[in-house]
Amino acid sequence: MDKQRILIIGGGIGGLTSAISLSRHGHDVTVIEKDPDWSVYGVGIIQQSNVIRAMAELDLLDDYLAAGVTFDNIAIHTPDGTKVAEIPAPRLTENYPANVGIGRPALHKVLGDRTIASGAEVRLGVTAQTINDHGDSVHVEFSNGKAEEYDFVVGADGVYSDTRQKIMPGAEQPEFTGQSVWRYNFKRPSDLNALHVYNGPTGIGLVPISEELMYMYVTTPEPDKPHYPREGCAEAMRKKLAKAPPQIQKLAQEITDDDGVVYRPLEQMMLYGDWHKGRVVLLGDAVHATTPHLGQGAGMAIEDSLVLADEIKKHDTPEAAFEAYRDRRFERCKYIVEKSLAICNGQLGKGPPVDNAAATHEMFAIVAMPI
Repeated sequence: MDKQRILIIGGGIGGLTSAISLSRHGHDVTVIEKDPDWSVYGVGIIQQSNVIRAMAELDLLDDYLAAGVTFDNIAIHTPDGTKVAEIPAPRLTENYPANVGIGRPALHKVLGDRTIASGAEVRLGVTAQTINDHGDSVHVEFSNGKAEEYDFVVGADGVYSDTRQKIMPGAEQPEFTGQSVWRYNFKRPSDLNALHVYNGPTGIGLVPISEELMYMYVTTPEPDKPHYPREGCAEAMRKKLAKAPPQIQKLAQEITDDDGVVYRPLEQMMLYGDWHKGRVVLLGDAVHATTPHLGQGAGMAIEDSLVLADEIKKHDTPEAAFEAYRDRRFERCKYIVEKSLAICNGQLGKGPPVDNAAATHEMFAIVAMPI
């Protein structure tokens, strides 16, 4: 299909990379984002070699790498803090590193700036109130009172996707895993040049995200899905680390800013049926929301964006393109969701423990395959 008029619902990582990729293919793209401030929370994200390869394909690599920090190894520690392995990650892009740590605001700026530069229109503080597929076009009524026609619609609006609910009200829904993640930024030591992972019932990681900063993530059992008030969050996170290795307990004393703590219950879902209905298609967390145990949630959304644009180029109808897109993405995304959940369940005692080093090796082999 040549130039199409496309609406993307959601201005996060998946929505923006879709806008960039589709615009590069010559389509007329509009992105709507419900947050009028277009904000993201201020900690970091790990992105691996398959994401670096995807960023190269989007012609974003230099801007992307300049906004973060690169590293090649993953250091694995036992629950007492002993380092037992250092795994070199594969490089998939010649002359470039294997992994990137980047602050979410920095990544958002790179993607947002390129989306606008690509010619896509971005509308903030706007939602799709109704989505009506007429067979040859999609009529969308917006929260600002306007209505427009599109050739098709992409729902990239996250795990609680309103688009998914509108077009597939009976589809799978997000499920709480019984675990939550805490994140906090720290000054980065000069010798922290790898991702450091600490195994145990409380999973801990240290990730460089800039020359000055790293962030810590902590996964904790939270079977009752408690709410933690903003006031006291720093103390609550420190308490979660009371039995952590000594080097982590020492670092935990620096967790003092309630507003700097990002806490999120971990939910997962996998859409096992179709990923589209008529001229409306879903991607990213709207179809395969994963826990962060393999660090591939954003990576899968970015890959989705490239594959979707590629299949739209190859096919004469949206339905054919959307079916081919799902066929290319399904097994890879299913693996990430289910393997990440297995690691989560092992940490919670709800399943057999998973060897993180072996799981990481296996994941690298799978994401190294072409998309």
